Amino acid sequence: MTEVNADLVGRVFSGTPPYVVSAVKIAEFAEAVGAHSPLHHDTAAARATGHTDVIAPVTFAVVIAQRAEAEYINSPEAGIDFSRVVHANEAFTAHRPIMAGDRLHAAVHVDAVTERAGIAMVSTRCEITDDAGDPVSSVTSTLAVRGADA
Repeated sequence: MTEVNADLVGRVFSGTPPYVVSAVKIAEFAEAVGAHSPLHHDTAAARATGHTDVIAPVTFAVVIAQRAEAEYINSPEAGIDFSRVVHANEAFTAHRPIMAGDRLHAAVHVDAVTERAGIAMVSTRCEITDDAGDPVSSVTSTLAVRGADA
């Protein structure tokens, strides 16, 4: 049995400060994941394709999502011991490219908590929007939280 609080299903955590995307962070992330498109490193190349600045790989959204998920995971009422967490799944839906200069907001929705064999499967959805409130990216994540006996 885990201590994960299933009563938080349906709750939204949106207290994480906005994330300001920089060209440096995009280039660092692109290098780390082996994304070598000039659109991630070269402003002129990005502008030539109609963007105002360099764009991030789709999976860059994980930087914003995990930062925002920490508000939920670290909440004492969540009952999640991060030392017992294994990342089970992650999926990305890009509504538009993330660009250098974006100021992004995140809202983490606790969608489900299910227990099986001493493991809580925690499903979250992070909706990332820009300053105008327009959708930028959605990140769904499943964490496996082992109970003390698992």
